[in-house]
Amino acid sequence: MHIETHTINAIPIAEVHSDHFIIEKAEDGLDLLGSLYYQGFDRIIVHEKNITPAFFDLKNGMAGEILQKFSNYRVRLVIAGDFSPYTGKSITDFIYECNKGKQVNFLPNTETALLKLSS
Repeated sequence: MHIETHTINAIPIAEVHSDHFIIEKAEDGLDLLGSLYYQGFDRIIVHEKNITPAFFDLKNGMAGEILQKFSNYRVRLVIAGDFSPYTGKSITDFIYECNKGKQVNFLPNTETALLKLSS
């Protein structure tokens, strides 16, 4: 895992890169949050390809558990990637509702994520 730091408008943003899943269970998301928060980041980009597909199955509660922690700590998160494979009504509604706010967003790429997180 590699953390790339972007600084826009004097705001540090962490972008997490990996060739593997970095979030396979809820604890992984909480560990990532803690590690980056400790390093001074409160805005984070994680790529969809680095998150287990189980995250996007809302019935298991993993997404809710992880995203609640990000909200509790007021750490903004963008999950960047292609969400077209996730076609269920629950997940598409969830993504739509998240994207109305600023805390957690699902966006297509890093550039869009950086724009969102720098405002």
